[in-house]
Amino acid sequence: MVKAEKIYIGGWFQRTTLHLSEIYDFLKEAESPLELDKNKLAELHDGLEIESVEMKLANLDYVELRSRSGIGVKIFEDGLIVLNKDNVTSVGDDLQELRDYYENKLSPSISYIFSLGAPIPKELANIKTIYPYFVVLNKAEKSDIESLLNKFEQEKYFEVTRGDFEIYRGDKLYVINNISEQLSDIERLIEEQIFIREFKTQLHRYLNLHRIIWERIAEVKERGQIRGNEVGSFKSKIESYGKTINLIEARINQMDSYIKTRGRIFDSDKRLTEFVEVLNFKYETLSDTLEYIKDIWGMTKNYVDSALELFSGIQARSTESSVKNLTVITSMGVGATLIGLFSQKLPEINLSGAIYFIVVALIGYMADKIMRVVSSRRMYKISEVEIVKDIK
Repeated sequence: MVKAEKIYIGGWFQRTTLHLSEIYDFLKEAESPLELDKNKLAELHDGLEIESVEMKLANLDYVELRSRSGIGVKIFEDGLIVLNKDNVTSVGDDLQELRDYYENKLSPSISYIFSLGAPIPKELANIKTIYPYFVVLNKAEKSDIESLLNKFEQEKYFEVTRGDFEIYRGDKLYVINNISEQLSDIERLIEEQIFIREFKTQLHRYLNLHRIIWERIAEVKERGQIRGNEVGSFKSKIESYGKTINLIEARINQMDSYIKTRGRIFDSDKRLTEFVEVLNFKYETLSDTLEYIKDIWGMTKNYVDSALELFSGIQARSTESSVKNLTVITSMGVGATLIGLFSQKLPEINLSGAIYFIVVALIGYMADKIMRVVSSRRMYKISEVEIVKDIK
């Protein structure tokens, strides 16, 4: 099989130049300005096996790291992370090495130094990312490329041929065949492809999360009725959805500046002229998709708020019913006490008197339990204007 020139994987999550400075301090000196465990920082730093680390100034500043095992890492100020390795001996084994380095060493380190502050919603934190894999070949035959795709069980989605390069894309594997004398700016193309794919993947996650939250609420609403003992737990779920929505809404609102900055830099980079037809249109379509997700998320937030208001009202009615029941039980107890006080046949303080008061107490207790069960099983109507569901 043809030998690979270089391999890449990468990911993206929103960061800023402030975060980049903190990453550099950690990678350089195993330090953090935050109150983090110094022993933990040192342990994570040692695990990265850093040979060198530098801060690079460019249109987007980045930190460049090289490990002792030959893995190169670029961490950009907007959060893009690209890992690479040259001198590839086995594409499969070396890609797994890159993935292991990211998942078990680099990612835990970055997660720890940013572990304080607003949390990542659990709906997103537990998602297993499938990274785009990039394999750069040099003047490979088409049969070699197809053999590589088959080895990774990748069905070819599309093929792009230009004067200096060819791109063959599978589901999670990109094969870039360099047919010129040098690699030129293929690495820049890979960086932008990783950013675009990860940006799109995040938007798709938010769309799916909207669907999940909407359907879970609609499932209860469409029953038309709800038992009193179910209201509290369901209201708590809606409140947790509301917290998730607020956290994600902030991240969605941040995404607009990232896509615009990347688009402007790409358009102004004259070296990337040959890649314009491959990538340029995607920035505009991604911006349109982002606006769509913003609208969907705003609608989801309103839906959750209205559901919270609706079930808060039902809970209030359920509580009011319980209070009324308690009032009845209390009145019965007071009445029984008064009758006992003014009766001419008051029991003496003996065994029969004790039995009398125990019986009265048991009657009150049992009546209270019965009223509570009745209240909890009472059905409350879910009243809301019906709407026709659209495709989401």
